Amino acid sequence: MLRLSTQWRQGFFADVEPIRLIEPLAYVLGAQDEGEPFVFNYTDAVLVAGHSCPAVSGAYKLTAKALKALYGNDLPVRGEIKVLIKGGPSDLAYGPQSHVISLITGASGATGFKGLGGNYGRNNKLFFDAKDVQFNTFIFQREDNGKAVQVVYNPQALPGDMRMNDLVPLVLKGRATKEQKELFYTLWQGNVKRILLEDEKYPGLFEVKELKNFSFPKGLDDSAY
Repeated sequence: MLRLSTQWRQGFFADVEPIRLIEPLAYVLGAQDEGEPFVFNYTDAVLVAGHSCPAVSGAYKLTAKALKALYGNDLPVRGEIKVLIKGGPSDLAYGPQSHVISLITGASGATGFKGLGGNYGRNNKLFFDAKDVQFNTFIFQREDNGKAVQVVYNPQALPGDMRMNDLVPLVLKGRATKEQKELFYTLWQGNVKRILLEDEKYPGLFEVKELKNFSFPKGLDDSAY
């Protein structure tokens, strides 16, 4: 039978809190009734990246935390958020993470939608700061009031498992047994689950703070996305 939706191996994907935003452009062009939210699930991030890992799940979770800090209980407005990633697109996992952030916020680089009648543009809103590389550091800013927050993601706060040292090369080289693959999946996706559902158990995993009077540096790179 032809499947009409993606089948996931990990049941906990369905337990991850969705991210809801208002998308004005969808109302203007008739994709949605006004007031209906865009709803993003973690599985949308997995579809963008092609896999589930600590970098992808971290990008999803840090975006959720940034939007909560910026908007409180109000629905964020997609397309009215700017993002600064503290590093170049080839630093750390910033490239793939930027795709997840762009999907959710609508912020894009030079290739983004240029808008209609001077409104609804998405281009030139996601930037990389290759001149000031910082570890897993992301800045989000509202365009309407200038409020900005910084989120630092520290996956090293998660517990390690020495067994991964042997399992990773076996799996990547296609030499793992069925049992070794199952153990690898359990350990790998176990950390993803901790990031998405149990982050409060790991102090320092995500650090969120408001930045007063923040302005984007000049000469940033928006050509990579």
